[in-house]
Amino acid sequence: MSVSSHVKSLIAAVEKYEKLLAEVSEETFTRTPPDGSWSYSETFSHIFQSNLVSLIAVEKCFLGTGVFCEKRLSFGIWAILFIGRLPPGKYKAPDRLASMVKKISKEDAANLIVKFRSRLADLKGKANKADRYQAVKHPRLGLLNAKQWIRFIEIHTIHHTRQLKRIEAQLTSARQI
Repeated sequence: MSVSSHVKSLIAAVEKYEKLLAEVSEETFTRTPPDGSWSYSETFSHIFQSNLVSLIAVEKCFLGTGVFCEKRLSFGIWAILFIGRLPPGKYKAPDRLASMVKKISKEDAANLIVKFRSRLADLKGKANKADRYQAVKHPRLGLLNAKQWIRFIEIHTIHHTRQLKRIEAQLTSARQI
């Protein structure tokens, strides 16, 4: 798949976030699920803050300020990017990103989405023009080039749409008790 098809898929996923944001109340948005996992608010904070950080990596690859890397991806990382899914299971956010997660308002979430969409629009064409040997280190996946970063952002954003469904199920069952 091309960068433009990954971006289209990514935008479709972002539209799901926007739809949910429009449908839930501020109180529901910030309510912590009964199991103590992230609220919608914290999930939005995480996904769009980390996506913005990931776009900085795309920009570094384009500008040539990453590192030169001719090494191929490991099979496991290649498989994640090819299949388009993270392996099953729960993941702990890297400390740097986890420290950025906080409860935010619906307005703050909407502003993060606008900022993300704007930065993505600026960088999507540049990802195609970036040197494929320019890479920036991902905390878990290792060195990724600009196109691989775009693919990761798509996968990560879609991964968290499943988390939104779990939050909804927990909040719904908590109201029925």
